Amino acid sequence: MHVHNFRRALSLSRSLSESFSVISHPQARTLIPRLFFPGNASPSTALYNVRMPRTPRLYPSLPIVGVGAVILRDGKVLIVRRANPPLQGEWSIPGGALDLGEKLRDGVAREVLEETGLEVEVGPVLDVFDSIFPDSEGRTQYHYVLIDYLCHPRSGTLNAASDAAEVRWALPGELEDLGMKQLTIDVIRKALTFV
Repeated sequence: MHVHNFRRALSLSRSLSESFSVISHPQARTLIPRLFFPGNASPSTALYNVRMPRTPRLYPSLPIVGVGAVILRDGKVLIVRRANPPLQGEWSIPGGALDLGEKLRDGVAREVLEETGLEVEVGPVLDVFDSIFPDSEGRTQYHYVLIDYLCHPRSGTLNAASDAAEVRWALPGELEDLGMKQLTIDVIRKALTFV
């Protein structure tokens, strides 16, 4: 009886795996039973490939890891005007949420390329901090754990894209007048001590 049910489940899982695009994730392999058996994997040793849902940014169930880049050139810092909440319309440094399975430095380089068109050399970590935005009722609307890196431009053509509405080089003395958050200004000042 169990063998018959197992064969039916195996047949169903193989037909489903041909119908849907499914990705592998190392953590899912240890946490979630396998529904789709690849190739000739043994059912006793096979683990599932699954789609891992992205944590929603608005009212997340867990903090989201974000990466930022303080990019310096000739005494200026590259800044972006955010196109999307939570900082929509505000000036900040390039960066964004880390993708599942992505290494921190790779995430920084990807975000910078997506938002500015520049390829960068990712240097040391400058700071790690929380960015928590409560709503009017005190619930956590956004919660990020941010890791900012010192970066230097290597190549590319500066162009605002992705969730950056505008991008420009700014002198450190301009940042307060642009309404940049003090925490971000402090990280930029810290980066300037490395140069």
